[in-house]
Amino acid sequence: MSGSSLPGTSARTAVTRISPVPLSRRRLLGAALGTAALAGAGAAPAASAAPRSTGAIRHILLQGGAVNVRDIGGYRAAGGRVRYGAVYRADALSKVTDADVATLGGLGLRQVVDFRVPLELRYDGADRLPPGLAPTSRPVSDNGLYAQLLGVIAAGDPATQEELLGNGKAAAFMRGVYPMFVSDTDNRAQFAATLHDIAYGGRGALLYHCTSGKDRTGWATYVLLRLLGVGRQDAVADYLASNTFRAAYDARTRAALAQSGQMQNPDLLIPVQEVRVEYLAAALDQVHDDYGSLGRYVREGLGVDRRTVARLRARLVG
Repeated sequence: MSGSSLPGTSARTAVTRISPVPLSRRRLLGAALGTAALAGAGAAPAASAAPRSTGAIRHILLQGGAVNVRDIGGYRAAGGRVRYGAVYRADALSKVTDADVATLGGLGLRQVVDFRVPLELRYDGADRLPPGLAPTSRPVSDNGLYAQLLGVIAAGDPATQEELLGNGKAAAFMRGVYPMFVSDTDNRAQFAATLHDIAYGGRGALLYHCTSGKDRTGWATYVLLRLLGVGRQDAVADYLASNTFRAAYDARTRAALAQSGQMQNPDLLIPVQEVRVEYLAAALDQVHDDYGSLGRYVREGLGVDRRTVARLRARLVG
């Protein structure tokens, strides 16, 4: 699991159209930041299919703005395939509907881990979960991204937005966020605790999420899949699949921001809304610089020993 060179893979998926619906200023801000703020706006859920080499990605269809909820199962791994129904990755569950809560209740969840920082929780609200479940808060820093975007969009000034996000600056900021997943001690502790919960928790499934379900959640999933022996190409494809599941939702948000006059050029947000191979590579470059290999990062940085890796594989691969 060493090295940071990444193939330019992408997941083959299909997304249903989402018709535009007028949104309030606050809800537009939330949607632009990847929150579930479009809940109740009548968004059609995205349909899903997956990389040809792995069979279908199981996409959990919700109505309340959470468009990136999926099972990590199905991939070829060491000794078999990753089991369905054991671990789920998601975007924020703050605005899910009552019907969505019932759908989540059918997943057999025993734990939900929330990687969002306090500002995200204050702005977007706590998760709505089935009875008997309460989120486990494990904030992973976004390097101030959420706060900065709130300010930039709320200002409504095209020159400021261009200055802060244009000419490659948005993508550069994202490349700066990812290394912190590796180098920051507190961030490592949150990811490590989640891996231990997956390995040693009781019966039932675990779901983890952040705001958009793509960056912090994407890194956690990449590491977990590689630990399970999933090939790098498939792990990268799963990471990039967020672009497909979020594409229509994010495009609709940009159109609404333009229509409202809050952004003259909402395409400035695209590098923030997307995941890109270069972002994942920035984290893996940090792994290489600090630890030399992904295996050492897992053992020394996360404190996940061989026994725990064996336990993860026993629980999740069959």
